[in-house]
Amino acid sequence: MREEARRWLEEAIWDYETALILQREKRYNAAAFYAHQAGEKAAKALLYYVNEAPWGHSIRILLERYFERKGINSDPELLSHARELDRHYIPSRYPNAHPAGTPHEAYDETASRRALEASKKIIDYARSVIHGGRS
Repeated sequence: MREEARRWLEEAIWDYETALILQREKRYNAAAFYAHQAGEKAAKALLYYVNEAPWGHSIRILLERYFERKGINSDPELLSHARELDRHYIPSRYPNAHPAGTPHEAYDETASRRALEASKKIIDYARSVIHGGRS
């Protein structure tokens, strides 16, 4: 499962880099969605790392399962970043998640930048665990 964890982390990094491209091109809603995808894949990499098959899309729940599986205290800051990303899973893509307008109208640079920052924190944590052997 360690190899599977590395594959998922590699794809998380790829999605994060895609989010940066989308941010640069002012595709803010898509950048936020890809930031979520990157965070989700990094969280799933952590679960693969501890030999658990991950399911679901909530990064918060995935990280809580990881901390529980490891028997360590949850990291409140990391869970806060997960909550930030979970907010973008549906509204960044679907018009009916908004009272009016479209996702691309609802998102701005600030919102997508917050998502990118949250995603990077989760990826960095996963990288430190998977490549650095920390818990």
